[in-house]
Amino acid sequence: MKLGYSTWGMPTVPIDIAIPHLANLGYDGVELTIIPRFTTELSTLDTAERKRIAALLEQHHLALPAIAAHSNLLEMDPEVHAKNMWRLKGGVDLAVELAQGDEPPAVNTTPGGKPEDWDRNKDFLAARVGELVAYGASRGVTIAMEPHIGAIIDTPMKVLELLKIVNSPYLKVNFDISHFDIVGMPTEETVAALAPVSAHTHVKDQRGIAPDFEFLIPGEGTFDYVGYLKEMQAHGYDGFITAEVSFMVQAREDYDPLAAATRSYETLSDAFTEAGIERG
Repeated sequence: MKLGYSTWGMPTVPIDIAIPHLANLGYDGVELTIIPRFTTELSTLDTAERKRIAALLEQHHLALPAIAAHSNLLEMDPEVHAKNMWRLKGGVDLAVELAQGDEPPAVNTTPGGKPEDWDRNKDFLAARVGELVAYGASRGVTIAMEPHIGAIIDTPMKVLELLKIVNSPYLKVNFDISHFDIVGMPTEETVAALAPVSAHTHVKDQRGIAPDFEFLIPGEGTFDYVGYLKEMQAHGYDGFITAEVSFMVQAREDYDPLAAATRSYETLSDAFTEAGIERG
């Protein structure tokens, strides 16, 4: 396994500051966020900027395991839905352009919707996901669906059912264990279910049980990263463990995106060492 950081926690940080900072800390890779409000929003990435990002990654020896293109797949307004699909399919194209080897980065998204929508809308969701996955498959890019608290897909069971309905090797999971930890699901249970079908991961820290919970920077809470890493290894996952800092944390008046990346690295690097897991 390797250790990554998502620029989700760095919406206002220029990429030529973010990449050297992450590399100097010792991260192995970075997830690039391309949604609105970010310095790397998709519409700003012209040909020259894409080449510049690729050069920065190469210069600083960072892998690009994933692209965060999170867009609502259940949007009913045709114009808004078209924009969302433009971003997601554009993420696929970007993944091909920035690929560093034979396997391009996964394109991550959340589904949108609400948990109570599942029985009524799962086939509609599967059709839209299927369209996106077909496009990804045509370019050799995996789509990674992230189960998320409060979304239509909020349990391992639902995302596994979606994978079964769509039935494509180009649809996998972006496994963020925090969304299960805050509802009291045991690490062993969620890892056993999702590690084998995961293309990428997120980890945060967290406190409390939903609805009374708080997302935190890794190291601020008590999540057992050592146990989590050992479980992921035991269930055959060998990809990136990527730290993500939530918008909840970013809303703090004193939020420092570079310090958050540093705290996350120190916490997770120590966990790899304590777990006896060599990175790379």
